[in-house]
Amino acid sequence: MASLLEDSWETYAKNIRLVLLFSIPFIIAFLIPALTPLPTYVSSGGIFLRSASIFLNLNAISIAIIIVSAFLSLLFLSFAFVAISLIVKAERTFTKHAGSVLHEVEKYTGRVFAVLLAYTFILTLVNILGYFLGLEGILTPVVGFFLFMAIFYAPTAIVIENKRIGPALNQSLKLVSRSPQYFLMWVIVLTFVVSIVDYVVIHATGTLISSYIMLIINSVFILPYFVIFQAEAYMKRFAILRH
Repeated sequence: MASLLEDSWETYAKNIRLVLLFSIPFIIAFLIPALTPLPTYVSSGGIFLRSASIFLNLNAISIAIIIVSAFLSLLFLSFAFVAISLIVKAERTFTKHAGSVLHEVEKYTGRVFAVLLAYTFILTLVNILGYFLGLEGILTPVVGFFLFMAIFYAPTAIVIENKRIGPALNQSLKLVSRSPQYFLMWVIVLTFVVSIVDYVVIHATGTLISSYIMLIINSVFILPYFVIFQAEAYMKRFAILRH
């Protein structure tokens, strides 16, 4: 599995200019909810919503703001994911030069957006149910983790193999069940890297500004690498590309 980390780094470093360019939508996606008048907070390079505050102060305007900001944020996330995944596709299939990936971004962004939107919608329903049952502290993270595990490869399958949403979800379930080590490695290494960088940034800059610095670092450098890792792991299913 160490070779997977090396392959991902090789692709990341070789296409660093494109990667950094396509990382900009990640920054926008994370900043949208942070800049909206919602009870959000920044932690470990991510934006989180205080759901309890929403339940206590929810109104029509708040609902509209949440829906619009969520849609825009997911759209930018989808665009960035597709663009960076296409870099791996271009590298591993040798069909096109990596600089031509922009021509295929629009083709897949809608499908990836639909997957992420469905995931967010289901998680929101679970969070609401958990709140009224008094279990939101455990129900939402547990369901979110296993649901994320199930759809882990779906966006990648859409980009790499041009699959539609249904077959992509089916392929994701098969791959995670057959080779869970790649998913677990992704989660463990990502958690480790974010924790270490977050620790260093906090001690170097202080807690007041560190959360936003970490947000930029996570969006520009960390997350793009792990999108590449995800695509490289998916490529392992093709025997000819494993050698």
